[in-house]
Amino acid sequence: MTMMQGNWRFPTEVLAGPGRIGDLASRAHDLGVKRALIVSDAQVAQLPFFAPLATSLSTEGIATATFTGTHPDPLESDITAGLAAFRAHDADLVVAIGGGSALDCGKTIALAAATSRRLWDFEITLATPALDRAMVPIFAVPTTAGTGSEVGRASVITDEAAARKVILLHPAMLPRLVVLDPELTFGLPAKLTAWTGMDALAHNLEAYCVDAWHPMADGIAIEGMRLIRAALPAATQTGTDLAARGQMLAAASMGATAFQKGLGAIHSLSHPIGAHCHAHHGLTNAVLMPYVLEFNRPAIEDRIAHVARCLGIAGGFDGFRGWVIALRARLGIPDTIAALGVTEAMLDRLADEAFRDPNTPDNPRKADAGAMRRILVAALSGRLDGLAR
Repeated sequence: MTMMQGNWRFPTEVLAGPGRIGDLASRAHDLGVKRALIVSDAQVAQLPFFAPLATSLSTEGIATATFTGTHPDPLESDITAGLAAFRAHDADLVVAIGGGSALDCGKTIALAAATSRRLWDFEITLATPALDRAMVPIFAVPTTAGTGSEVGRASVITDEAAARKVILLHPAMLPRLVVLDPELTFGLPAKLTAWTGMDALAHNLEAYCVDAWHPMADGIAIEGMRLIRAALPAATQTGTDLAARGQMLAAASMGATAFQKGLGAIHSLSHPIGAHCHAHHGLTNAVLMPYVLEFNRPAIEDRIAHVARCLGIAGGFDGFRGWVIALRARLGIPDTIAALGVTEAMLDRLADEAFRDPNTPDNPRKADAGAMRRILVAALSGRLDGLAR
């Protein structure tokens, strides 16, 4: 038997369970911080738990300021405005609370405060430059169960000038503390619950399919998919199902933990579609998922048959792909990218940008720009036949 090799990293401390948001302020006090910037968006700032969070920090002697200017896909200008708020408050802690966009925004504001470099110098495809000063600690509190940004060292920020989403990476962006409190997700509409949940599924699925030896991540990814199979329909149907909401939060963090292995063509294609069509990332992943599965079939059929057995799905690869399609339909997700605003005239540009996406080298089947276009053509027409050839 050949001895395999790998470099493995696992993330931060997590407080999981109902009511755990109440522990955040005391944890901040224990760090000795004095001035916290709470980063979120305007919608989350109106939810019932938001004001008490600021009050609890103040009770612990920590002065708070808020920045709620995060867009659904955070922009470079969001980071500029947030950095100004950070500096005006002289913050020594960032508390990022909300969906993946707010978490990415908060993490990136902390990064920007620690460097004089352009954000794009930290693109994942480049060598990671040194910081000018230590990054302040980050606490992350997700209110959606999708991106898993709370346990990640990366963020996705839109370069407005280039109209592209850029993945930024720095090890210090890993949050110091994560709070997974399912009660904070109760207000999430069914549509967004479904879309973010499918994002979590895409992370677990693609990470599992990457051709790299990482049995720890593979085990996490399989269990993440098992949790999603049981919990996502229930969380979507009954927004206050505490167990389902908690399982989805766990599965989202598990997906982001697992994808330290890498991702693949679902994300490579999703990023340019999101940038040009302003479609929700999880929705785009969900639409693309069966088409990329079928394209990758020659490289992943045995692995998918294994995970199907683990999830109790009969029929091997075909059964698993059928489950994905049925789940997508059950959640009211369209089956073609035409519903996202993609047109035939856009395919060449989208295919080229997908080929150049940093996730493409990790796709389990080699995919050049022509292959990306084939997947897009199939996803535009709704036809799976021929993709595996």
